[in-house]
Amino acid sequence: MVATVVGARTREFLSRQGLPTGDRQATAPPDRSFSGGGKFGIELSSVNNAAILRTTLELAKEHSIRVNRCDECRGIGRLPDADIVEMVRICAGEAIGLLLSIGPRAIYDTGGFVRSSNGRRIGYRLRGMESVVRAVEEVRRAADLGVRGFVVYDEGLLTLLSQLRRAGELPASTVFKVSVHLGCSNPLSARLYEDLGADTVNPVPDLDLDMIGAMRAAVTCPLDLFSDTAEEAGGILRTHDVPEFVRLASPVYIKCGAISQPRQNHLPTLAELRERIRQTACVVEMLARHDLAGAQVGPTERTLGLPER
Repeated sequence: MVATVVGARTREFLSRQGLPTGDRQATAPPDRSFSGGGKFGIELSSVNNAAILRTTLELAKEHSIRVNRCDECRGIGRLPDADIVEMVRICAGEAIGLLLSIGPRAIYDTGGFVRSSNGRRIGYRLRGMESVVRAVEEVRRAADLGVRGFVVYDEGLLTLLSQLRRAGELPASTVFKVSVHLGCSNPLSARLYEDLGADTVNPVPDLDLDMIGAMRAAVTCPLDLFSDTAEEAGGILRTHDVPEFVRLASPVYIKCGAISQPRQNHLPTLAELRERIRQTACVVEMLARHDLAGAQVGPTERTLGLPER
């Protein structure tokens, strides 16, 4: 009796579509780099206002860490114009990408479903068309202040923002990052988000290396991969996997240091920021031990989301 591969017909169809046929890829990973040069960037999250940004970058310099992108995680609607202008000024001066999170989101909405045990599964998606309109207005406000990078939490909003960018109503240099809260966990989802206009995709943090390799085979955009996560996101620590992230999935942004805090959507303390930078130093040193220190992304890379003053 001849053994057959489980799902052989489906795998054959996937192959005809140019998609991975499983998590284990027979071929070598593609040797890709950022368009601006390099294979990895260092990304820090929970940089939730101008004061935190300033302190974070000062601490990074003490450890000789070159930060490439910073993410704000609480939402544009929680930042006054003065904070956004100052964050733009700092990041533009340091050639660091700045990505602000879009709201309103389900967690801020008046609807109660998201706060139920079942409703948590909807993530941060937008509820109703008025929320979509308000989210676009937040993006327009931040873009007018010089922001060019945005973290997106809703597939429909991503579609609309991409249309606005194509129509010239948002700057052509605007960058859209798919948040981990959209739950991207397989190559087909990653391909969908890329087709909808995502410039970088943040998969869920617990994909194994074979799964990450399969996702890279499905998309060309940079992947944003966690080296560690906050306690409420599993408290995962993957420092030893980071060189493999670069080998299997470049170009990648490596999201560092969240394990230093219990959650992400808050205002981190100075102690948490110090520990975040120490954990980031562990990642940078691991890359150097594997002869990858020279592969860091260059300052001209579009997907950094460099602000424009």
